[in-house]
Formats: sequence, C-alpha cells, structure tokens
Amino acid sequence: MVSSVSSTSLIFSPPPSLSSSFHHTRPRTQPRFTFPPRKVNPRMQPLRASSSLSSSRQQGTKEAKLWGGRFEESVTDAVERFTESISYDKQLYKHDIMGSIAHASMLAHQGLISASDRDSIIDGLNEIERRIENGEFNWRTDREDVHMNIEAALTDMIGEPAKKLHTARSRNDQVLTDFRLWCRDAIDKILKSMKHLQVSLVTLALKNKDLIVPGYTHLQRAQPVLLPHLLLAYVEEIERDAGRLVDCRARMNFCPLGACALAGTGLPIDRFMTSDALGFTAPLRNSIDAVSDRDFVLEFLSANAITAVHLSRLGEEWVLWASEEFGFITPSDSVSTGSSIMPQKKNPDPMELVRGKSARVIGDLVTLLTLCKGLPQAYNRDLQEDKEPVFDSVKTILGMLEVSAEFALNITYNQERIQKALPAGHLDATTLADYLVKKGVPFRTSHDIVGRSVALCTSKNCQLLDLGLDELRSINAVFDEDVYEFLGVENSIKKFSSYGSTGSACVASQLDYWVKKLETNSGLL
Repeated sequence: MVSSVSSTSLIFSPPPSLSSSFHHTRPRTQPRFTFPPRKVNPRMQPLRASSSLSSSRQQGTKEAKLWGGRFEESVTDAVERFTESISYDKQLYKHDIMGSIAHASMLAHQGLISASDRDSIIDGLNEIERRIENGEFNWRTDREDVHMNIEAALTDMIGEPAKKLHTARSRNDQVLTDFRLWCRDAIDKILKSMKHLQVSLVTLALKNKDLIVPGYTHLQRAQPVLLPHLLLAYVEEIERDAGRLVDCRARMNFCPLGACALAGTGLPIDRFMTSDALGFTAPLRNSIDAVSDRDFVLEFLSANAITAVHLSRLGEEWVLWASEEFGFITPSDSVSTGSSIMPQKKNPDPMELVRGKSARVIGDLVTLLTLCKGLPQAYNRDLQEDKEPVFDSVKTILGMLEVSAEFALNITYNQERIQKALPAGHLDATTLADYLVKKGVPFRTSHDIVGRSVALCTSKNCQLLDLGLDELRSINAVFDEDVYEFLGVENSIKKFSSYGSTGSACVASQLDYWVKKLETNSGLL
C-alpha cells in the first residue's frame, strides 16, 4: 500500500549555505577517515557480565576514581547514588565508542600515541561494544557514567594504552559529542516516522476522496469541506514539523570534540579530522561555546513539542468524531479498548493517550529551558540533567507518531451518519453570499441578506435550499432561479475555486501533489 519510508522526500532540506554561514570549514587535503573493521581479539581480558547496575561496594572493592588524584577521601554512598548518570546515559554507548575510535585515530595520526596503541584501543572498544550488545558488560554505578565505565573497562582489558585515550579530551566535550551524535540519529528516526504518518493520512484521504464533511470554526458548523482537504491539513503540519527537525539537524551537526574542558588544548590535535570522521559539518568554532551550548537540544525539544501539539489536535478530533454525539468515525477493534465495568464501551484510547502524552513532550522542553536558565559559562554539572528529558521526548514522540499512523489505517468514516448530519448548520450560507457578490451586491450587504435568510430558515425549521424563490425575493429582489445552483453542500463544494481551497479540483491537485511527494501507491487514486 505504501512505499518504503525515506526522509529524503521531505520538502524541507538543509540550506546549502547553512554550514558556511555558521562555522569556518577548511578544504580537505586528505580522504575522509573511515572506521576500521571490527576485530575480535581472543586475548582480551574478560569482563564480569551483568544485566543490572552494580557498584564496587557490592563487589567488596573500593575503586579509585579516574579523576581522584587530588582527593584523600572517597565520596559517600549517598553522593555516589545522587551523582551517577550511568542508569540512563549508558544508551549513549555506541556513540561514545564511535567518538573514542575517531579520537584515538586522530591522536595516532598526530603522533600523540603510537599506531600500536591506537590499534589496541580500537580493538578493545570494539570488543566492549560487542559485549554491551550481547548483555555481557558490567555497568558500575561507582564509575559514574557511560564514559568512565567504558574507559575503565578498556583499561582493565588492555592496560596502559587505554590511559592514553583521554589525551586532549575532557568529559565535557566527550559527552556533547556523544549527545549530538545520538540526537542526530534520533532526528533521522523521527523523520521516517513522520513520513509514515503522512503516508497513512494520504492513504486515508484517497479512500474517502469524495466525502464531504462539516467544517468547523469555534467547534460550530461553518462550511462544507472535503474530508481529504481536512486530512491534508495535518499532512501540511507534519511537513513543517519535519522541516524544523531538518533545520535543527543542520545546526546541530557541528563537532565539540577537542574543545576539552573549555579552553581547548596546547597539544597538536586535528579537530577537523575527528569532525570529518564522525560525519559532522565542521568543528565548533569557540571551545567555550562548544562545551556549554545546549541550544541544539532546546531546539530539538521545541520541534518535538510543536509536533506533539499537532498530534494532540489530531487525536482530539478523532476522539470527538468517534463519540456517539458525532459518530463520524468507527475505529476498528484493533485500535480500541474497553471498560472494566461498562461492557458496551469501545474507547479510542490510543488517540486519547496521544493527546495526553503531548503534555510529557511539552514538559520535557520546559524542564530543559528551566535547567539552562541562568547558568554561567561554561560547563556546569546541572547539565548532566539534560539527557533524560531528551530521551523521554524522543521515545514519546516516536510512540505518538507510530500509533497515530496505526490509528489512521484502522478507522472507517461513517458516510451515512455524516450525510445525515450535513444539512444542519446552514453550511452553504457563505456560498450564498458569494452568489450575491457575483450579482453585484457589496459583500457586507450580501452578508446581511444571507443572515436574514438564515433567520427565516430558523423560524421555519428548514434549510436554505428549502426556501422558495418568492421567499428569497421577499428578502431581496436580486435572487433568481440560478440561486439553487449555489445551495446545498454538494453545490457549495463545486463553487470553491481559489488556490488551496476545498473545491474538488483543488483538493484533487493537492492529493496528487502529496501522492507524488510521498511516493504513495497511485493505484488508490
């Protein structure tokens, strides 16, 4: 029914001049670095396997911190529990290993470590990644975070060469490199899910391309619209959401690695080499900004929050339309739930939760905005708290997009019920005003004439179409026999002709555009 999903078909793409407008780049004099193939060294030292977090105290040992040289006492258990982040940042492991491999390769290229040490480091990191993915890695809370866990494990495994890996690197620039890489991948996943929802909505529109439904303003009957026109409004919103993410990704795609703690380093590193190896546009230009900036996650969460609001609005509409009061849609059993006490209930719970979970995504943005408010330059430990809101926002928005697409493919529009509902509300009143304008009547006068016509209908409990020509002429003599070509919702739809309107030809053109844009199966046309 639908083609494979690809974010490349989105309208929005990074402006070609974006990178050069923000950061300096240099011409490449060498081919782009590529990661060496993974090799498994059978002589690697074994690491204790564990599926849960542990601490050195549980193992009966007291391991010195990698930063503990100037300290005479260990931190208390309470401090260790309070300051650890490994319980959630371990999901950065793949990106941390990517960054470390690029860093080690650059250090060797610059003569800061030997080729032999580089190879030992890379082999060890590949082995650690393998063990993590196989559930054989022991995450330790006393090693605080994903970076220290991997580095300490590497030291246990290969010894002295591992101690050279942190040359010209701080956890400040390391974590931000990992985080930007993670967010970059997360955006790519969200873009794919957005396209899938767009395809689902277009597919639903194609199945109901001639269905007229009431259009609402103020939640009151307003004008008739074609259902595809309404559904494509959500497709347009999602396209703008995708554009924001594409723009965000372009601004995000700059490398902090090599900025170190905040001031850079006096060692002869090549930040362009590591940036290149990791697929970044260029290194971040200012080392202080590189380690303190969280604009990229604020922008990311802002884009997610706007998307969540759009999905919440879609959810609200479908929840309303599934109610007995509307009865316009019937969700299939596969996307509905029941009640524990009322056996007759069939609830559109997935879309209610889409509406509800939007609060989480908005809250994640507010959390991070509040976190960053008032922080001095450069890095502060407060910023450890930036990851959980991002992880939660991404997980939630992916779930919202997935279930919305699923719901769209599992609902039926109740055409008979909708058809019976259309006469109420005098949906053709504005079209009647347009008729009078075409007769040369000023619009404000037309508005008044139609308003009095509606008042007559209200007193007679009938529709505009039911009024006789004599009754219409009693209000204004301009009415003629051709007025009935403008009355009724079907005639109203035929009269819409402006670009982007709900007229049949206009909506057909919009549908054709999106079918081609999203590569939707044209057999449904």
